[in-house]
Amino acid sequence: MKNEVKHDTPTTFVIFGATGDLARRKLLPALFDLSRKHMLPRSFRLIGFAKTSRTHEEFQAFVRDSLENVYAGEDIADDCDAFLASARYRQGEFEDAASYERLAELLIEIDERDIGACSNKLFYLAVSPGFYKTIFQNLADSGLTIPCGGERVLPSGALAKDGWTRLLVEKPFGKDLAMSEELERMLALLFKDEQIFRIDHYLAKETVQNILAFRFSNILFEPLWSREFIERVEISLFEEIGVEGRGMFYDSVGALRDVGQNHLLQMLALIAMDDPKEMEAPRIRTARTQALGALRMVSADDVDVRARRGQYEGFMREEGVRAGSTTETSFRVVAYVDNERWRGVPFILEAAKKHSEKKTEINIYFKYTERCLCPPEAEHHHQNVLTFRIQPDEAISVVFWAKKPGFATELEPKRLSFSYKESFEKERIPDAYERVLYDCIRGDQTLFASTEEVQAAWKFTMSVLENWNSVELKKD
Repeated sequence: MKNEVKHDTPTTFVIFGATGDLARRKLLPALFDLSRKHMLPRSFRLIGFAKTSRTHEEFQAFVRDSLENVYAGEDIADDCDAFLASARYRQGEFEDAASYERLAELLIEIDERDIGACSNKLFYLAVSPGFYKTIFQNLADSGLTIPCGGERVLPSGALAKDGWTRLLVEKPFGKDLAMSEELERMLALLFKDEQIFRIDHYLAKETVQNILAFRFSNILFEPLWSREFIERVEISLFEEIGVEGRGMFYDSVGALRDVGQNHLLQMLALIAMDDPKEMEAPRIRTARTQALGALRMVSADDVDVRARRGQYEGFMREEGVRAGSTTETSFRVVAYVDNERWRGVPFILEAAKKHSEKKTEINIYFKYTERCLCPPEAEHHHQNVLTFRIQPDEAISVVFWAKKPGFATELEPKRLSFSYKESFEKERIPDAYERVLYDCIRGDQTLFASTEEVQAAWKFTMSVLENWNSVELKKD
């Protein structure tokens, strides 16, 4: 049985920076997969907006090349032709107000001549964060964010507007707390909260989503989910690659801003949050915010024991990196959630580029057993560990202790695991960007960070950044 999108109002998807790496590797394949699964509105149009000069046909050829590269070896010709029929292109400069007028003309033309109706508009900012303020202002000034349809009365009696407009913004949302607050004030003046979707695609990863299902749909662990039974939590994100041609950008950002302020802290929030009681976006976002808001700040007095920063050998030889750069490419930060549930439990956040392996996982270490049914002389070190493996080889596993076969009472660790690959071998796990785009079209903000979450995460991150210059930068 085919999937069918429940929200089938005509929709036009505009990608700012449509010829960039993010669009080529992630957004275009994600939209294509949704199209193949019949999970996009039937009247769907894609518009690429970038500074390079291209015709509609040249942009369609670019999209085809991108998809063929991602799906090398697969026969996607027919599906690709159908998808490309929806693609259009408009050249423009992000700083040029006239470019937005030309974009508006294309949108009107598509609505009036192609679709024959007022379509929803979704604007995706696949651009450097340095362009956010400019694009926000020009979108608002041009009127592109104003719904093109009128109001209608729903069966419930509520009023709804046809032709909604929504804004998808990539992380990092600001470079520091002050810039983030400035962007938020600007957004609040120009857009309504329900129009804004701040992306942290890690929240949309299948295993990350399963944290809440695992916790709150099974009675096995939630009663133990506190400082009384948990010794520590380790959240790690390791990459084998370096900066991969992004030297100038990365040198201005660093690992803590790049993955700590967003990915790692969002995973922490899901582990530390209280039961939201209902699967509703406002409740879940509030619970995440409360967990992040309870983080103990890092101070000058304890930064040397709570933070470590490093830089991989050869980073300063990367193109675009400043001579003598002190930008970190790895870090280790110990966070504490100062509330009744977690007080005193360390949450150890680690990330590194050029690591020996690619791995993102969460390890929850339960306290050692107080006693053991084993010989008195046996070493007493029995500890249960729960692991959420985010990537690669998505899985959830538990380390437990069992008696070894034989006459002696000797215990050994065993692993009970659930593998996504083995359990769903006939099903393809959706890419996180597929879920992000699908939920945005549906208007579901559950997997998107709220203003309050972003601010709480930045406050903690800044407490580290403002104090760790005194911490030695080690060569990894």
